[in-house]
Amino acid sequence: MWYVYILKCADNTLYTGVTKNLKRRIEEHNSSKLGAKYTRGRRPVSLIYSKRKKDYSRVLKEEIKIKKLTKQDKLILIKNNQKQEKTKKLS
Repeated sequence: MWYVYILKCADNTLYTGVTKNLKRRIEEHNSSKLGAKYTRGRRPVSLIYSKRKKDYSRVLKEEIKIKKLTKQDKLILIKNNQKQEKTKKLS
């Protein structure tokens, strides 16, 4: 499985990426040179959105779609996703 994810950086900016191992990648963003250059100067980062996809092609398409959104639209996407997650937990 592949993941597309959005991180919230310490300066309140958002970073979008893809990975196969979400936990490892977040740790890299927070504490290693393997994290993206963008996030290195904006630590700590926290995961605020993730979505699983079956294959690399689908996850890249989703990443491109998200990166084209404005920050406001990304925040709406995140909020809607959080509502869906809460609904799933209650069901």
